[in-house]
Amino acid sequence: MHTLYIIFSNSLNRYYVGETSDFESRLYQHNTGHFKNSSTSIAQDWEEYLLVSCLDRGHARRLESVIKRQKSRVFIESLKSDPEKLRSIRDRFK
Repeated sequence: MHTLYIIFSNSLNRYYVGETSDFESRLYQHNTGHFKNSSTSIAQDWEEYLLVSCLDRGHARRLESVIKRQKSRVFIESLKSDPEKLRSIRDRFK
């Protein structure tokens, strides 16, 4: 099983969207600078914002792409505040 994740950094006031099969390990990697040249390496305070269970890696990547294409903080925040919207998007891109 794969997970689409959205993490938030308070110090940057920024969200990051990704996918993984092991969220706890990935969050640790983001917070320890494991990804040297990534946008997450400049902060060490990333925390879970939203997790979405996906069928497989392909499903998670499709959802990640849809969310990133929006380029919208409001859209990301609406996914958490409106579970029906999130469910609809998740089901549409299976």
